[in-house]
Amino acid sequence: MNTKFLSALTATAAATALFGAAAPAQAASFGTGGISFEKTTDIIFTFGETHGQYQSSLGIYEVKKQGNKSIPTLIKNLFSETKKSDNGAANEYKGTLGNTVLGPGKVSFTFLANTIYTLGLDSAGYFKNVVYSTSALNSGGTQQAVFGGVSLGNALVLDKTDNFQAAGQFQNGLGSLFNGGALISFDDRGNNNDKDFQDFTVTAEAVPEPMTMTGLALGLGGLVAARRRRRGSNTAS
Repeated sequence: MNTKFLSALTATAAATALFGAAAPAQAASFGTGGISFEKTTDIIFTFGETHGQYQSSLGIYEVKKQGNKSIPTLIKNLFSETKKSDNGAANEYKGTLGNTVLGPGKVSFTFLANTIYTLGLDSAGYFKNVVYSTSALNSGGTQQAVFGGVSLGNALVLDKTDNFQAAGQFQNGLGSLFNGGALISFDDRGNNNDKDFQDFTVTAEAVPEPMTMTGLALGLGGLVAARRRRRGSNTAS
């Protein structure tokens, strides 16, 4: 076999092994239609900020069928407010990390393959209210979370004249989940369900699958073999 051709073939195989081993798991759904993954996937959630006069907690819920109903069950709290805001009504009851929300500001969660999840915002104020990132789980099937949008600092900014219509453009965060992180923000139904989608904001980013030892060994072995063949070819010429 031609030496140059063999070297190129070996290098190609090595690159395939290296990059293939590090490829991220592919998500089946990550948006207002639900959250599910074809492979077990680690996601890192980063707290942004909160607004509104309710003291809220954002959690991950597993969704299971019970007859014709889908029942969400809380399995992990991500971030919880210790008070309603940093400074009363200032800046629309703004809450920030280290003041309203304590802790590191980053939480990792492992989503199991072929399991259905949703995010839920539990807001305790004048009433007890939980809204979900999966629209079908909300009363009336309303959209109470957006996936994506324009970031101003850590707060989500939509079209202030008609947030509900603008929110319809931000229903799927799958693309950005594996590419820099997906911005997610909730409306808690407060203020007559004003649809400002700034009541609780986080980002979510998928953790790439680690390289397997087999893939790494194949990749390094292929690169070494290719280098030796190139060196031999240069000596012969």
